[in-house]
Amino acid sequence: MTVHRPSAGRGVRTLSTALRVLALLLAAVVVILNGASAQPSPPAGPAPAVRTGLDVFLQNPPEVVRGKRVGLITNPSGVDAHLRSSVDLLAADRDIRLVALFGPEHGVRGDQGGGSAVANSVDPKTGLPVYSLYGPTRKPTPAMLRGLDALVFDIQDVGARFYTYTSTLALAMQAAAAQGIPIVVLDRPDPLSGDLVAGPVLDARWASFIGMYPVPVVYGMTIGEYARFINGEFGIGANLTVVGLEGWRRAMWFDQTGLPWVMTSPGIPHFRTVVVYPVTGPIGDTNLSVGTLTTEPFELVGGTFIQPWRLLAALEARRPGGTAFRETYWRGEPWTATGGPEYSGLELRITDRSAYRPLELMLQILATVHQLYPGKFRWGTGATAPYTFDLDMGTDQVRIGLASGETPEQIEQAWEPGLARFLKAREKYLLYR
Repeated sequence: MTVHRPSAGRGVRTLSTALRVLALLLAAVVVILNGASAQPSPPAGPAPAVRTGLDVFLQNPPEVVRGKRVGLITNPSGVDAHLRSSVDLLAADRDIRLVALFGPEHGVRGDQGGGSAVANSVDPKTGLPVYSLYGPTRKPTPAMLRGLDALVFDIQDVGARFYTYTSTLALAMQAAAAQGIPIVVLDRPDPLSGDLVAGPVLDARWASFIGMYPVPVVYGMTIGEYARFINGEFGIGANLTVVGLEGWRRAMWFDQTGLPWVMTSPGIPHFRTVVVYPVTGPIGDTNLSVGTLTTEPFELVGGTFIQPWRLLAALEARRPGGTAFRETYWRGEPWTATGGPEYSGLELRITDRSAYRPLELMLQILATVHQLYPGKFRWGTGATAPYTFDLDMGTDQVRIGLASGETPEQIEQAWEPGLARFLKAREKYLLYR
């Protein structure tokens, strides 16, 4: 297992300041004379406080990929500090040979909806084959990997276990190990910081594609640290290289990095969505609405039967830390020509991150709704209820505890020993302080 650190860079490829200015002036003259637009250069401005693994990789690729045939697992969140796609950047890089793309949920270019199968295709921009990792096949097959010398993974995670990209990473690591192919993870920040760890550790009996390994709901690791953890703790045995971040510290939330946020999936358009996603993601798998068809997905919670003022008063009496609520109304799915059902409930605002406890807040909301509307609240809809909520939690004990009248405090106490064991186990895999 390797952690790649940047060297002095590509020296000869860096122009002096004077030559760079002259080149820009000549390019401007050509544009004026020819009436054509030049290829845009990266915008000027202050450098971000943090450099991603992609930016470090582009400056100095590790030896394991130099001159090699590479496959790239990515999506629209794989961008450099100037919002340029890792697909386009690696395809143009002369130090490697990008020959294949692999599409997770929502696809390489982000053109697939949530839960929709991603088909094998050809990327229209680069002409490269795109192999689906979200459909009948979720693990790269030997045929997909044939002819590759290395796999590269570059996706921004959201720091919540039930988001599927960590499972895509795990299956890719397993496949690469089986074929003897190195895998390189380009590290990206944990947007919720590396200090926030919360929720029950997954019970192996509840392992699924929305949670494969015994980690808590909020695990407080970068995607590179997560790869190191599962590789070492669960015997994957991949030849793993993590291209590390520069300038990132564990206490940093994403909006403190200076990096641009790109929506990681259609339902996570903003960084503020990520902050509340550990709270409302599981709630959305009950019969409550979390506003997924609004401009504030996962920032709302309510139902067709909710009286916002009652829910507001009851929640404020519980005093959940670092959170404020606002009464609100919205429409949702299933959508028809006359609109969707009318929902009412609350908008969530995180006002103090130091006091914010996402899983405690989730428990308080569900306990309050269950208490106020016992005949109307249900743990899900359709044939999968309550199974999906239990998969989110990685256990059925949260649902059983709430349904039997246990307090949120009692439920949290039950998962504390598992959290303590996890925190001790993860220490040796952390890359940043």
